[in-house]
Amino acid sequence: MPGYDEIAGYARLVLSDEGLPMSSSGADRTPEQMVRLLAGFEVSQALYAFTKLDIATVMHGGVRAVDEIARRVEVDETALKRLLRTLTGVGVVEQRGEIEFAITDFGATLADGTEGSLRDMALMLMETHYRPFERFVDTVRTGEPAFDIHYGQSFFEWVTAEPERAELVSAGMASMTDSVQGDVFAGYRLPDGDLVADIGGADGSVLTRLIRDEPARRGIVFDLPEVVSAAATRVSEAAVVGRISLVGGDFFDGVPAADVYVLSTVLHDWDDASCGVLLGRIVAAARPGARLVLVETIMPVTNEPHFSKQSDLTMLGMVRGRERTLAEFTDVLAAAGFVVDRLVPTPPTSPYGIVEATLAP
Repeated sequence: MPGYDEIAGYARLVLSDEGLPMSSSGADRTPEQMVRLLAGFEVSQALYAFTKLDIATVMHGGVRAVDEIARRVEVDETALKRLLRTLTGVGVVEQRGEIEFAITDFGATLADGTEGSLRDMALMLMETHYRPFERFVDTVRTGEPAFDIHYGQSFFEWVTAEPERAELVSAGMASMTDSVQGDVFAGYRLPDGDLVADIGGADGSVLTRLIRDEPARRGIVFDLPEVVSAAATRVSEAAVVGRISLVGGDFFDGVPAADVYVLSTVLHDWDDASCGVLLGRIVAAARPGARLVLVETIMPVTNEPHFSKQSDLTMLGMVRGRERTLAEFTDVLAAAGFVVDRLVPTPPTSPYGIVEATLAP
């Protein structure tokens, strides 16, 4: 699953008009900045209200006066003005005089219908991740996910118990694919192979993007039945219609046969033993010489800020998975019988990497 720092560069904007400096030592930080970091949950809730109440959507439509915005979204005018004034400090809106505010391009990522909108991701994070993190202290004490402690069941059990939850998560993940993850595929072409299976493919957005311009390829979106149904709309696109099949199942029980397997932000949800089981199912089903394509954040072994470090915190609190270094991915793959071929160069704007591997004879 994705982390809270979903917008590239967000860590440099949160809680400060000019952004907090990202030095590793913290020597140039001030007590005021620490207070702002500690109050980060308040900003998360403010962004959630800005999104959930469709304030972002209305403002993106050109409405600027506080009284008009308040009337359109049916909220308290004074409370709205105070909310918007606070969000000027994180680059989401700009104040224009006493009673007018304008949404920024950055803030427009929380509006409905904008290109690369993260509205669904914002709703998913706040409606699935926020409450469990109240128990994060217990996670650090015990190593158990805060989600399991809070709800008494795993995240995936909880999500699939209600169709509305599965739809919420599928929509959130699709918004990630269309925005934060989008750049990773710029100029990328899958390894050779007629049949491509996207394992844990959710709504099919990744597979659709990867084979849209390659009419000779066929694809399979494979995920839990409760999840994969969300792919019907996506794969009805003219460019891929008739070329992508939807298959429901549990990838720990088995997967379809294919020439190329795509695992996009799947392995990070699971511990090494579970990854071994999943990869073993691929080995059992794969055609000879099958190729594997991983799309994941690659944890650096140096000190610099990186998206994977925030995402790893999410993994720690929500599931039993983790973000991994390239060496750790290599070890997990090798244990299952895959040889890493290359780490694909990706645009510097993308926090994700692509690892290609081949099933050894």
